[in-house]
Amino acid sequence: MDTAAAGLVFRDGTDADVDALVALIESAYRGDTSRAGWTTEADILEGQRTDPEEVLEVIKSPDSRLLTVEQDGRIVACCQLEHRGDHAYFGMFAVSPEQQGAGLGKVIIAEAERQARETWGVTEMHMTVISVRDDLIAWYERRGYRRTGRMTPFPYGDERFGIPQRDDLRFELLVKPLA
Repeated sequence: MDTAAAGLVFRDGTDADVDALVALIESAYRGDTSRAGWTTEADILEGQRTDPEEVLEVIKSPDSRLLTVEQDGRIVACCQLEHRGDHAYFGMFAVSPEQQGAGLGKVIIAEAERQARETWGVTEMHMTVISVRDDLIAWYERRGYRRTGRMTPFPYGDERFGIPQRDDLRFELLVKPLA
């Protein structure tokens, strides 16, 4: 067994997890705490990454789930899986900053792909990534995702997605076939 996978428990997030999940997601992407890991967006976005309402919406949606990962009884990672017809959407991926870089992310994304394929019978996984996040996009490319060049605008002015620190942010669609 992969040492990064040792002792991991995968389960669906519940209402009782909302506060811990929001704290985890915020710690992986925003503020000084996020700088302990490599997934920080602190240099390009300030403000919030998510809120309790958004997390609860994912948990409650019949076509979505928030895959929650525990280790030693503590939530250490999560990701959103949403069934969208012939593909699944992968989002809200967060690994505790102090555990980043040890292979945990690879284990979690592989399990998320397996669950989407087996649960919904989907043939592709889709995700969107902020296009200036070259290091993150390269990480996904090493996991088999490909850039599509299809961009959607960043929601400037909607502080639920953060406060942009630059004016060139867009989301790029990445796609991976699930064999």
